[in-house]
Amino acid sequence: MTHTPENPADMDPRKIETLRAIMKALRTPVTGCPWDLEQDFETIAPYTIEEAYEVADAIQNGSRAELCEELGDLLLQSVYHAQMADEEGSFTFDDVIEAVNKKMIRRHPHVFGDDEARSATLAKGFWEERKAEERKDKPSQGTLAGIPVALPGLTRAVKLQAKAAKVGFDWPSVDNVYDKIAEEVAEFRDAPEDKKPEEFGDLLFAMANVARHLGIDPEAALRGTNAKFERRFAHIEARLQEMGKEPKQSSLEEMDGLWDEAKRLGK
Repeated sequence: MTHTPENPADMDPRKIETLRAIMKALRTPVTGCPWDLEQDFETIAPYTIEEAYEVADAIQNGSRAELCEELGDLLLQSVYHAQMADEEGSFTFDDVIEAVNKKMIRRHPHVFGDDEARSATLAKGFWEERKAEERKDKPSQGTLAGIPVALPGLTRAVKLQAKAAKVGFDWPSVDNVYDKIAEEVAEFRDAPEDKKPEEFGDLLFAMANVARHLGIDPEAALRGTNAKFERRFAHIEARLQEMGKEPKQSSLEEMDGLWDEAKRLGK
């Protein structure tokens, strides 16, 4: 007797099994969704990154309802990738869950270990030591290995620099980094047009380095500046609208004055 799969629409919407059933149905040949059937790991990866950013945005916005929704979208990405892996016989969603459960228990002996382990104080550098132990059985890799290429550029720059610093490749003082920034600005200014992108990258890398030395998250700092720019430009547009104008009908001098006004009001 052939078993007919339960319709996900009739399943409990609060269960992970329902989401897995939905994903499987979407990926079922003939009866599934044509768009979902065309996707693979590479085409879905950008959506996975986008959903992670939307989670961060929801946290920044302070909306718990939005955060709840975005976390669901991010969870869907894990289910999506696991379904495609299951189809090709690589691994299943259960394997994903098992791997992360074991990793979390392994990395928290002070919580899940025996009495001696749980009574011990978490030593400085514990995480890096634990990760190093886990990498022992993997093929030998260089100092800078393991930092995802898909990370935002400034974040990845900081992580690359931090790893290099652990083996002694670092400026002794942040003052040295300031000097490097000045050097990179000069090189960027004097570079021919075909070399400017490269020199601009060097300048950003130096800026990321000073952020690392000062304990600043460069991505968070830039997000804050972007938000500030949006607020101030919105003030310019609102004030011009009061005058019956649009930005393209205004002069740079007028908009600059309104920008300064927005700065004063912002304080």
